[in-house]
Amino acid sequence: MGDRILYLFMAFVLSICLSINLSKVMAMDGHLAVASSYNWNLPEWTPKPVIPEDNPMTVEKVELGRHLFYEPRLSITGEYSCATCHKQFLAFTDGKKVAVGSTNEMHSRNSMGLANVAYSPVLTWANPLMTSLENQALIPIFGEHPLEMGMVGQEQEMLQWLQNNSQYRQMFAKAFPGEQPLNISNLTKAIASFQRSLVSFKSPYDRYRYQGETSAITEAAKRGEVLFNSERMECFHCHGGINFSDSIKHENLEFTETAFYNTGLYNIDGEGSYPPQNIGIKEFTQEAKDMGRFKVPSLRNIALTAPYMHDGSVATLRDAIAHYQAGGRTISDGEYAGVGSANPYKSGFIKGFEVTESEIDDLIAFLRSLTDEEFLTNPAYSDPNAS
Repeated sequence: MGDRILYLFMAFVLSICLSINLSKVMAMDGHLAVASSYNWNLPEWTPKPVIPEDNPMTVEKVELGRHLFYEPRLSITGEYSCATCHKQFLAFTDGKKVAVGSTNEMHSRNSMGLANVAYSPVLTWANPLMTSLENQALIPIFGEHPLEMGMVGQEQEMLQWLQNNSQYRQMFAKAFPGEQPLNISNLTKAIASFQRSLVSFKSPYDRYRYQGETSAITEAAKRGEVLFNSERMECFHCHGGINFSDSIKHENLEFTETAFYNTGLYNIDGEGSYPPQNIGIKEFTQEAKDMGRFKVPSLRNIALTAPYMHDGSVATLRDAIAHYQAGGRTISDGEYAGVGSANPYKSGFIKGFEVTESEIDDLIAFLRSLTDEEFLTNPAYSDPNAS
């Protein structure tokens, strides 16, 4: 665990140093990276994300990032890419309980969806310090604990391969004109730009709620929306706003909202403990109150991103509702046995509630109305090398 924290810190520092060095080079040469303006293609009611000043969005950069996102030769085996764990047809998740690295190493966390990641102020399940997509991209490529793409120690070989590839050489030059374009910092900037382009605001619910199409969702979904926003169920407290998550940032907000919660998923020793590989943000804060506190994911496209929770331990939407209905999960036997509803660190919003089967059906209908079919098939987000 200590090695993992040390690596994350080192990767964070490395990225900052790369960015600072690059800025110095650009200042010395008198060049600024200027390319074509970027069209977000957002509905009128949707605010734009906040973009880093040193990595403005451009068409060229996003397209380079798309190629790199789907590039398996950025892995040690040559068969594993970012898209391996983030598949478009599954709203950029992978359908597995936990991610599996390029060498088949099982991870401890479920692959998070990337829809509207540009609006997220924190980027992993339980690292409150990971707030930059550019920094985060270093972890899957070069991380060792767990090993994902496995390119640690292969940095120069990777850059040389990209330099020798005429297509990538040209794409880097277009995306980062007026400088020495091919380096690790620009590689992560391009991937981050593509990830920010993954916007999803065209679900049936969006058409119903924001465009006035009363027939866009079913009557059951409309009843489910009322339940979702009721004080009885409390869903909206943690899953509110345009991205159905209370961790949110965009251009219309004066401050960034970030939150992590303990939902009573575990209570191993009766004193609030979670599995040792998944203790939430306590891994970083070392404060008892942070045991089991994880990021609240967006509910957009939630019907496609099963299994649920940080460790993929909840199989279906109905199971997830049952968990909150009970005010926490009870595990009867095994190494993780415990009564989650009695977890002393559990959020006050997780109180449990009474609900009928028909109301559960309505709530699921509402959640399914958050699926954006266009997002799942948009060619701008797809594998550029797919036939």
